[in-house]
Amino acid sequence: MRLKTLFGATALTLGALAGTAALADTRADLMKQHRGGTLKLNAHGSAGTIDPQINYETEFWSLFYITNDGLLGFKKVEGKDSNTVVPDLAEELPKPEDGGKTYTFKLRPGLKFSTGQDITPTDVVASFQRIFKVSSPTAGSFYNGIVGADACLKEAATCTLKDGVVADDKAGTITFHLTQPDAEFFYKLAVPHATILPADTVAKDLGTTPPAATGPYMIQSYDPDHGMKLVRNPHFKEFSVDAQPDGFVDVIEYNFGLDDQAGVTAVENGQADWTFDAPPTDRLAELGSKFAKQIHVHPLLAYYYVPMNVNIAPFNNPKARQAVAYAIDRKAVVGIWGGPNLAAAQCQLLPAGMAGHEDYCPYTTNPGTQWTAPDLAKAKQLVEESGTKGQKVTLIGDDKAVPKALATYMQDVLRQIGYDASLKVVSHNIQFTYLQNTNNNVQIGVSNWFQDYPAPSDFLHVLFGCDSFHPGSDSSINMSGWCDKKVDAEMKQAMITAVTDALAANRMWAQIDKEITDAAPAAALFQPKQVDLVSKRVGNFLYTDQFHMLFSAAWVQ
Repeated sequence: MRLKTLFGATALTLGALAGTAALADTRADLMKQHRGGTLKLNAHGSAGTIDPQINYETEFWSLFYITNDGLLGFKKVEGKDSNTVVPDLAEELPKPEDGGKTYTFKLRPGLKFSTGQDITPTDVVASFQRIFKVSSPTAGSFYNGIVGADACLKEAATCTLKDGVVADDKAGTITFHLTQPDAEFFYKLAVPHATILPADTVAKDLGTTPPAATGPYMIQSYDPDHGMKLVRNPHFKEFSVDAQPDGFVDVIEYNFGLDDQAGVTAVENGQADWTFDAPPTDRLAELGSKFAKQIHVHPLLAYYYVPMNVNIAPFNNPKARQAVAYAIDRKAVVGIWGGPNLAAAQCQLLPAGMAGHEDYCPYTTNPGTQWTAPDLAKAKQLVEESGTKGQKVTLIGDDKAVPKALATYMQDVLRQIGYDASLKVVSHNIQFTYLQNTNNNVQIGVSNWFQDYPAPSDFLHVLFGCDSFHPGSDSSINMSGWCDKKVDAEMKQAMITAVTDALAANRMWAQIDKEITDAAPAAALFQPKQVDLVSKRVGNFLYTDQFHMLFSAAWVQ
């Protein structure tokens, strides 16, 4: 991991200086030297809506972290410290009251939206009501512990949370009342779905309409087929260098449309400064030899996986799902991603490095703690036993180069074990939400998941909890539709246990991971590393666990 700037006289990054007495002066000097210019980003496709309370894509979350704020935020520094929650729009982290069921936040004075409106406690209450009114993907998994949330989940349009989120505009405070203590509550207030918006924001998906901003940048325009432009928020004043530091560049232009190959070439030629998409594997040797100083590689708490719809044939039969998990050659999919230096085989649903992870791999020729090889004979036997052999299966893939290659490989796996498998590739812009909506009758697909925050529930409860399944909605992150009441209760108990005994909770999560992996609502493929290619003119590249490249920290020469 390279932590210094790519070039130039300044060999320090702001992240490396965080916490030193000279930080403020150093930042002021760097701002004088490097403020201004346009940072040019590139991606094969856009990531759907720019509503921060609805969008659930890494591609746009990294933007929301510099355009919008919650009461709390993640520290904007390099490395593991970026998992630390700090006060954002709130003055401080409040102490728990009522045994951990009540928290009172006080807003910082003088805060304004990009519209010029003052930010008030009433806006905070309305923002949390809106989470339910727009059916945010995490309304039922992150915010269902707020008093009154159960009524909001049943009747979203009339959501008030009147006893759960209480504003005092005169005192500048907002009080949250929970039904029970929640060890992850601060994390949940720090992600984009808890963005604070003006109280008069419409209670429907904003789509391509830019939301009011609170960060150093605001979205000026957005066309999902072409691009996005971010400019400085004229009403932003730096109120916390930890939560929301000012940005260096004046403009961020995000271009959509170049495929993975063209995106890499654009950065190499200096026509773009960074590309969101993973470099195609046939370009890795070139990048490593000719552009090594412009490459950054970092481990990810993430994985690629194959969700299978447990509510329609053939994967409503657990043996059919387990057959898929046994048949996958994880060495092959690691190779598609770029090899063992860029990915690691995975066959359980809690990634390595996450609390509660204990090595576990039942889907291999030698079941135990590590994957060794696919077991095609076992897979074919299970397909026979399930009575599903020969059934038609359509797999949904993403049109980007590497995800499409993974989907093509999975189509071949399905054919090998006895299914009449076809591949339907859809635009990256819609693939993630297409997989979620039960109206599309998706049987199986290839997807990925990156941590929202560093807790095992974010992989297990969010992806496989009953509260994350919403039939007929694009915001149903439990793509498999798997809902096991016993396991669901165990997950909720683990979250309660974490309030007072984190180690005991982690042991519970390890057992839950095994139970869900055994049920196989999804088959894990591999845990990737992030490969970032930047242009020669980019300085102060900072990588964080939460935001990946921190765009507000970068400057351009």
